[in-house]
Amino acid sequence: MPIDAAKALAADPRHGDIGWDHKDIQLYHLGLGAGRPATDPDELRYTLESKLHVLPSFATVAGAGMAMMGGLAAPGIEINLANVLHGGQSIELHRPIPVKGRATSTARVAALYDKGKAAVVVLRTEVADADGPLWTSDAQIFVRGEGGFGGERGPSVREELPERAPDRVEERHIREDQALLYRLSGDWNPLHADPEFAKTAGFDQPILHGLCSYGMTLKAVVDTALGGDVSRVRAYRTRFAGIVFPGETLRIRMWQEPGRVLVSVTAAERDDAPVLADTVVEHA
Repeated sequence: MPIDAAKALAADPRHGDIGWDHKDIQLYHLGLGAGRPATDPDELRYTLESKLHVLPSFATVAGAGMAMMGGLAAPGIEINLANVLHGGQSIELHRPIPVKGRATSTARVAALYDKGKAAVVVLRTEVADADGPLWTSDAQIFVRGEGGFGGERGPSVREELPERAPDRVEERHIREDQALLYRLSGDWNPLHADPEFAKTAGFDQPILHGLCSYGMTLKAVVDTALGGDVSRVRAYRTRFAGIVFPGETLRIRMWQEPGRVLVSVTAAERDDAPVLADTVVEHA
């Protein structure tokens, strides 16, 4: 059986040491399109070491950790990575991420859901430094063809958007070379760089990383709805609903509610094709 749920859930957590400094933070921010205009004081908070703050979505690449792929090698999980899709991502911040840090990462399979024709693996990573917990990150991994192992179907989380017009609409252009820059933060999947590989996966050209769209969206919310204050972010979750290509434009709609911002992200040039859905930023 490719998936043994009991064995995967009972497996010992995997521990590792990770570290980062201002160069990793700056590279990540640049991969999200930060620094335009280069001398804008608001952008210098993302690019200049003397003014630097850390966008919370950096948690997804801290330590250049592809914890998602490591988790898929856990006991009880034997799957073909060609059948793997990143279905969703969430992070919970316990306190602001420091510009320089060393921490311990603990990763485990937190849940396994049987969707019939597919399985959903929830990989949880908890990160703490000498001062205590920093963040908890969940990656929801959709594995085609691996359902039917008799597990629970799991929750279906959907966020209903308000019927009123959004409070804000922001557009963020994706540079032609943005995927090439973003992958330097640790995701080397050739799907985002090699045209020939992209064609074998069914795409006319390389696609942008879903986690890049994830980070770009959080930056847009922080810069507008949260007054540029990254420390206000408490949690951030999304479902990856579609692809976007370098050179296209993300259209980011925001609805502000007490303690949270609801977000919808689409590809502007393709008739607002969905990119991110069920997206919520919880804040102080």
